[in-house]
Amino acid sequence: MQSPLFGFAEQQTQERYALQNPQLLRVSLQGHDDVLARKGAMVAYQGLLEFDAEIQSAGQRRARAHTGEGLDLMRCHGQGTVYFANLAQYIHVVDVGHEGLTVDSSYVLALDSSLHYEVVAVDSQYGISGSGKYQIVITGTGKVALMTSGQPLMLQVTPDRYVNADADAIVAWSNGLRVQMQAQTHSSGVWRRRGSTGEGWELSFMGTGYALVQPSELLPPQGAQIGQGVRAQYGMGQQGARGQNQGNVWS
Repeated sequence: MQSPLFGFAEQQTQERYALQNPQLLRVSLQGHDDVLARKGAMVAYQGLLEFDAEIQSAGQRRARAHTGEGLDLMRCHGQGTVYFANLAQYIHVVDVGHEGLTVDSSYVLALDSSLHYEVVAVDSQYGISGSGKYQIVITGTGKVALMTSGQPLMLQVTPDRYVNADADAIVAWSNGLRVQMQAQTHSSGVWRRRGSTGEGWELSFMGTGYALVQPSELLPPQGAQIGQGVRAQYGMGQQGARGQNQGNVWS
């Protein structure tokens, strides 16, 4: 049999995490180094591998129930090679060091089981909930594979050069950055998406680190009901970022 398809044969590498192509991740397992991956993300594997549902702690279950943010993971273990993908999104491997990483759970494809993660609240100066309100903070030493819709933009943040990003386009940022959720609009138009411009809430990053942005926005319905009453429609009161989590960390 002959075909140009044979040009897409598996990559030969000694790296634990490697990109088979920009939209397919190859992970090598040696029997002592489990990897946690997004449920249903396995597309192929070779060797003696097993896949088990990852049991969440009580704190992780509470965080998911209160915030809607969390990681639905499966544990992959054994000896062999496994391939992960999700909707042909672009994949990027990040080494998580001492500075840590904050990421929207929707963009996590896989991570080393040695890494720790928890849900945190991104405060809003108006106490209004929306995209980017809760995120996952990943700490420890290891690798995490992130996904983006299209090729992303990595922006450097310095003390004299802060960065603003649309809350629906931001993917991840360095843990050391100071973050504020805000809307750069007049108070008379604060409840609608930047007046008639189509722009909504944004995250402002200050300090030293990096912010990763994808060239895509997932726009939430503007009149979506979050709870009961008019205040809940806009995430105010007990539905707001301050009202739901005064301690800022769900654990």
